Amino acid sequence: MGLISRVLGAPAATTALGQAATGVAEVFVPNATRKMLAAHDAYIAALGEYGAEFQSAGDGWFDRFVNGLNRLPRPMLALGTLGLFAYAMADPEGFGRRMVGLNQVPEPLWWLLAAIVGFYFGAREAYYFRTGSTSRGTAALQTPAIGDKAGNPALEEWRQRQTG
Repeated sequence: MGLISRVLGAPAATTALGQAATGVAEVFVPNATRKMLAAHDAYIAALGEYGAEFQSAGDGWFDRFVNGLNRLPRPMLALGTLGLFAYAMADPEGFGRRMVGLNQVPEPLWWLLAAIVGFYFGAREAYYFRTGSTSRGTAALQTPAIGDKAGNPALEEWRQRQTG
């Protein structure tokens, strides 16, 4: 220790030399901590801007109209599928002709339809996964945990009968 302080001068000179070496090293390899802090600050700023966009969500007729349109695809797909069953029973020949027509649709078009429907429902699930929301629409079903005895009265009654 004594030899180093005599060669370099004093502890202040040693500190200055260490800081200079750090500065030179950061020219070639960026400081990982500063990089993480900058990325975090950029993320927080982007999140703040995104949140500010929805602070004053309008309740005008256009907003209500678009919200209504956003809620249409799921019921339309479900009711349309049920409608196909009813149509097949009501007019079997017409249904058969239309199914032959669907058979003529090229395979890439089916893949495109599957991608559109998949991305629609996948994005919806990803939204609920990211936000941690358990409320998925107006008919959200709360499923009890595995060990939750109060979640299912019939199951609780069965358990009581089993234990005697």
